[in-house]
Amino acid sequence: MLDQTLVALVSAAGAAVASAAGTDAWQGLRQRVARIFGRGDGVEQRILLERLDGSVAELERAGPEEREQARARVVAAWQTRFHDLLEDADGEDRAELVRRLNELVRYGQQSFGGVSAGDGGLAVGGTVDIRADRGSAAAGVMGDVTIGNPQRPGPGDD
Repeated sequence: MLDQTLVALVSAAGAAVASAAGTDAWQGLRQRVARIFGRGDGVEQRILLERLDGSVAELERAGPEEREQARARVVAAWQTRFHDLLEDADGEDRAELVRRLNELVRYGQQSFGGVSAGDGGLAVGGTVDIRADRGSAAAGVMGDVTIGNPQRPGPGDD
């Protein structure tokens, strides 16, 4: 059984795989995942790489309506694989896997601008466009945000 810290780590690693799929960062992340699982022979490596590429294919095949569900399936599949790998390891092997998974997550964060959010948050590394139509409502809540040009301090203002 993995503790909460390791469960969070495998969750972040699974999300990193899904986020990198089909991007410029994919090859680098793909190779890192292959090294994490790299204890197997050539056949196991080939199967792993096929699974990774299958994840990309699943996401690319998904239409706009299915994209989020497809992403959730890819995240869950890789979370499970990372979870099982860690659960089967012990001692020094587990410590090394934890180190490599942390590196994988950091690589994913660097590749995607390090955008993250806490509980109940939404992190966006680009433009946000919130729309409502046909009588629906849409909203965004942001704290401590200045839009436009802030007023310059005058003499005596510190």
